Amino acid sequence: MTAAARPTDPAGPVGPTPADRADRSSAELIRAEEPVLAHNYHPLPVVVARAEGVWVEDVEGRRYLDMLAGYSALNFGHRHPALVEAAHRQLDRLTLTSRAFHNDRLAAFAEGLAGLTGLDMVLPMNTGAEAVESAIKVARKWAYEVKGVPDGQATIVVAGGNFHGRTTTIVSFSDDPVARDGFGPFTPGFRSVPYNDLAALEAALDETTAAVLIEPIQGEAGVLIPDDGYLAGVRELTRRAGCLFVADEIQSGLGRTGRTLAVEHESVLPDLVLLGKALGGGIVPVSAVVGRRDVLGVLRPGEHGSTFGGNPLAAAVGSAVVALLETGEYQRRAAELGAVLESGLAALAGKGVTAHRVRGLWAGVDVDPAIGTGRAVSERLLREGVLVKDTHGSTIRLAPPLTITRDELEWALAALEKVLTGTEG
Repeated sequence: MTAAARPTDPAGPVGPTPADRADRSSAELIRAEEPVLAHNYHPLPVVVARAEGVWVEDVEGRRYLDMLAGYSALNFGHRHPALVEAAHRQLDRLTLTSRAFHNDRLAAFAEGLAGLTGLDMVLPMNTGAEAVESAIKVARKWAYEVKGVPDGQATIVVAGGNFHGRTTTIVSFSDDPVARDGFGPFTPGFRSVPYNDLAALEAALDETTAAVLIEPIQGEAGVLIPDDGYLAGVRELTRRAGCLFVADEIQSGLGRTGRTLAVEHESVLPDLVLLGKALGGGIVPVSAVVGRRDVLGVLRPGEHGSTFGGNPLAAAVGSAVVALLETGEYQRRAAELGAVLESGLAALAGKGVTAHRVRGLWAGVDVDPAIGTGRAVSERLLREGVLVKDTHGSTIRLAPPLTITRDELEWALAALEKVLTGTEG
């Protein structure tokens, strides 16, 4: 891979003006957070102040190519004009009613999202973790009312290495000690089997099984892609066992892998699909459980809810996201540029990359530990003007906005090569 010139972005940020320049430097702002902000994150030492498309700027006006995209919350880039317009238009009309009343944006959002996913009904929520918690409640309710599982005995089968959020119930079935240790007692009712192991999954299913909850691709674990046939096998096993297949597509869905949903790579339709992150366009938190009518139909008034779930602003932005995906443009871009990403990472084998996994514009890159941890590589890429994030030791994740150009992607790959080979400036 040859070195590439830094791409230009005339439409992007141009640096702070005197009117909007921060009154404190990046270093001062980082120090100011220390005594007043809970230490539940360990962010890279950059303070972002502005963004447009795939580019962000810090408070001093330094520009960075965003190769993380808010863990896929920014699939359409920062401040996509169609999404910003939808938000501005709605802000001038109505932002919140609660679900005590109907609002004029919700029906269109639900119709559009159901149509996009090929399912029947939508349960709107706010965050990804809320969508997962909601699906757990729905699956248990369905098991008792439809499958006939004795009350209090429903089980849900999950996969080892999973990441579905950090609420108390969700960390109850996590095997990540950082997320789990010190937060018990834990919620019962879950069985964990190895990911990508159909035999183990089959052995775990019984008459108490309400659902199998998995990520079609495990993102936090390092973008782990299962064997061909695994998702179809999960669908078949759940059908035989008379239980639900719940696909957590909060990171993998909405165009990221080159399809609207990652399960589409195997032509699989789950009973429930969990969406979030990109559904809010990087503007507002929006999540949803989308599913079959006979499954979501077990909920009755008062049994589940959210003050902000389905609010008019969220519904307006969510509808604009659905409209972008209905064109197919972003799925095609992810598939086509994913081939460029795959080729670029393959060329780095033996140059510091020990393994890589790519599906669309989403990659897990394992770095030779002799070069450094994933955190160290991320910090060095930061100095080269590229934003990524590490996970699990010496692995970094690449998930740029789907609006990235080939030149920008190749420039980021060239920066990665420089960091891995120690030839950065």
